Amino acid sequence: SSGINAECPLRPGVMPNLYGNLVSNLAAGLVGGAGLVPSKSYGEDIAVFEPGARHTWMEMKGMYVANPIAMVLSSAFMLKHLALHDYGDRIISAIEKVLVKGECRTRDIGGNSTTREMTRAILDEIDVA
Repeated sequence: SSGINAECPLRPGVMPNLYGNLVSNLAAGLVGGAGLVPSKSYGEDIAVFEPGARHTWMEMKGMYVANPIAMVLSSAFMLKHLALHDYGDRIISAIEKVLVKGECRTRDIGGNSTTREMTRAILDEIDVA
């Protein structure tokens, strides 16, 4: 079982935004980097889906080497929230396959692939499904 869908024995943390940002940035470092961690935030009338770690590695701006996985996973979780489970699951499955194959890796997870190459690898896996 992959870490993306695995049940976590930990309880969710509820805290003010500042502390949530600190904890999410630290946790991102433990699992491979900011490019891998999605985020889901729920309010009374809204839900926000975004990469879990922010304000990281600003010097890569414009270099097209950012890992798009956190943003793509956030989008998949949004689709599932909107009851489009099949579409969200297809995207999550494609990401899992790309990571398991290990042929396409951005700098933050030990490779040299670009943002575009990682995105293409995910899209190719979706096309196969």
